[in-house]
Amino acid sequence: MYSWSPALAAEWRRLLSSIVARAGVDAAVMDEHDPTPLDELWRRADLGCVFMCGYPWVLRTDRPRLLAAPVPSPPRYANRPVYVTDFIVRADSAYARLEDTFGGTIAYSIEHSHSGYNAPRYHLLAYRTPERQTLYGSVLGPLVRQRPVLDAVAEGRADVAAIDGWALDLLRRHAPEVAARVRVIESTIPAPSAPLVASPGTSEATCRALTDALVEAHTVPELRPTLDALLLSRFVRVAPGDFDVFLERQRAAEAAGYAKLA
Repeated sequence: MYSWSPALAAEWRRLLSSIVARAGVDAAVMDEHDPTPLDELWRRADLGCVFMCGYPWVLRTDRPRLLAAPVPSPPRYANRPVYVTDFIVRADSAYARLEDTFGGTIAYSIEHSHSGYNAPRYHLLAYRTPERQTLYGSVLGPLVRQRPVLDAVAEGRADVAAIDGWALDLLRRHAPEVAARVRVIESTIPAPSAPLVASPGTSEATCRALTDALVEAHTVPELRPTLDALLLSRFVRVAPGDFDVFLERQRAAEAAGYAKLA
């Protein structure tokens, strides 16, 4: 989910390799170039420590086991395990406000993505009126992953899109030339960070060991440079109820008759 550049992928590999080693878990870190779709990945029976968006997690009946959630270090997250969704436009576009993009094309990754779909749908409720039920002339998607969504905006195939704000922060750090192709014109309210999860059948002992290794990572001196590179303050424990907000925002959009982006 967050390996949007080779430098980022290397830092995540370094961190996760250390976590599983410190937990004493026999696990292989997947090749970051593995083309497995996220939906397919999240249904594997051998997940050990994998990021999963909280929205598809809460929609599942066979939910993977929660391990911990990241606390991003940029100030806008206020030292909490949250992130925001950023509405992006092409850097050289004339758009100054989100309203300026109405009537154009909005791109999205996939319908069960919070940052890519549920968050913008909820945020855009404030702009709909009885006279203006449809905000955009066309919708581009699903593009499946969020990096192709950014590319669609940067290349002019879409006027606007909503992407994970922490991922964009990371891209600015590790691939500034890519991030500079777009700019943010509005951001949503915070939502719970994507947790790290293990498959439902993973043993209690394994989950406990991984969780302990994650929440202690910021106390390990040799991991400090890696955490800094990943814009991470620390990991914290999470509970199932922390993610109910995703369903609340889904229901609000559906109740208002805005189940689909448009």
